[in-house]
Amino acid sequence: MYRALRRALFLIAPERIHTWVFAFLRAVTAALPLRRALARWLAPHDPVLASTVFGVRFAGPMGLAAGFDKDGRGLKTWGALGFGYAEVGTVTAQAQPGNPAPRMFRLPDDRALLNR
Repeated sequence: MYRALRRALFLIAPERIHTWVFAFLRAVTAALPLRRALARWLAPHDPVLASTVFGVRFAGPMGLAAGFDKDGRGLKTWGALGFGYAEVGTVTAQAQPGNPAPRMFRLPDDRALLNR
């Protein structure tokens, strides 16, 4: 099933897939009861996974990398999906235009996605 889904997704531009997946995840976690159910199932619950760094407690060691949620629109989503933390957006004195499209590139041999 994964191979078929992967093939189908690779037919679509990476940025479009990113937009669709992000919108889907936000929609799924918008309802508090569903978000709580997902958190019970996916969030780290074992205290051995928690850590405190500079006085900030993280529930789990896995975080969401910078670039996925550049505008901080999925803040309620990431914890419910099991992320202990998320690198969200950038704060600058003045608005920045960002990189020109395309900004995402697939590296199939490395099983990676480059986001600039």
